[in-house]
Amino acid sequence: MTYPEITPAVFLERPNRFIARVRLDGKTETVHVKNTGRCRELLKPGALVYLTAPGTPGRKTKYDLIAVRKEGGSLFNIDSQAPNAVLREWLSKEGFDAVTPEYRYGDSRIDFYMEKGGSRYLLEVKGCTLEIGGVGYFPDAPTLRGVKHIHELIKAQKEGFHAAIAFVIQTEGVTEVHPNAATHPAFAQALAAAKKAGVKVLCLPCRVTPERLTVREDAHWQDKRQD
Repeated sequence: MTYPEITPAVFLERPNRFIARVRLDGKTETVHVKNTGRCRELLKPGALVYLTAPGTPGRKTKYDLIAVRKEGGSLFNIDSQAPNAVLREWLSKEGFDAVTPEYRYGDSRIDFYMEKGGSRYLLEVKGCTLEIGGVGYFPDAPTLRGVKHIHELIKAQKEGFHAAIAFVIQTEGVTEVHPNAATHPAFAQALAAAKKAGVKVLCLPCRVTPERLTVREDAHWQDKRQD
């Protein structure tokens, strides 16, 4: 996916999970943060951040904060809506006969339902923005919704779907994602149960620039030979 216009700024503070204050053109600007996770290791005073102005009428803030350069140089896209948009683009190239977003299954809306050759697929998407020592971790804050979706995928797998969870890695140089058991043990336990039940876990590395986020060209649907 591509953002139309990008403006660099300097991060100052994050009063709450929805907004941040940045230094832009010598002035303090309040901006919307498109990620309700903690992002504490990324959003530090003085960090270089990137903004986009969606131009939506009636907004309280002109800009969205969508990317940040971590101390040490790595660029992270932190837009929590980006992974689904990126996966929709990627799935369109993976040979599925049909791709339907926001599919109602059980008591949840699963991110994608797909069909291929008579087989049915369910895919839940998670964006990974937490990196420690070159390894990605999810989540960076407890997610009861994430645990619920994993249990739905386990149920779907047992009912004959090809169920999968995809971690979209929103920075470069990271190729694997581990459950962040220290932050949310229940998510780690649910993910382990999902793997045991046959739910596929995809770790999708990305190309990241301030203007663009895309799944890397060498990433493919991992179980295609089993379909």
